[in-house]
Amino acid sequence: MSVFLENEYEGTAGIDCEMIAGQVVEAAVDYVTCPFECEVNLMLVGNNEIHRINLEQRGIDRPTDVLSFPMVEYEKPGCFDGLEEDPAAFHPDSGELMLGDIVISMDKAKEQAEAYGHSLEREYAFLIAHSMLHLFGYDHMEDEERAVMEEKQEEILQFVHYTRD
Repeated sequence: MSVFLENEYEGTAGIDCEMIAGQVVEAAVDYVTCPFECEVNLMLVGNNEIHRINLEQRGIDRPTDVLSFPMVEYEKPGCFDGLEEDPAAFHPDSGELMLGDIVISMDKAKEQAEAYGHSLEREYAFLIAHSMLHLFGYDHMEDEERAVMEEKQEEILQFVHYTRD
């Protein structure tokens, strides 16, 4: 498993972003029983940069906490059947399944950790778990989908001990 972390955040995170990302990504991959070694790209930015990306990619003119850009299309969320037949889904050198990109605003993560009364580590881990589910094809546009994602996020976070406690 490869997690490529690009820290473009101009402030100080104050947490071990690389270690937490590795833990949560691995837990998420195990949680969905992905049969492949995987690759994830993670970029840490501030509110200005995520605002720019959100406007450019989604047409939404405001900063957000996290953006997910899946590189794999699934027949149904978390179903890896048939992917081995798509060589474009795998990195040509490493052979890893290229799940996609995650962009996190550390400014928003800090704001939300304070607003929700939990640690920055927990908020950061939550944003990664949430995004990993998007990279596995899950969404939360409908209430039923939202409930499924929320349950899965919490189970992943409990496994790596980033709970609200």
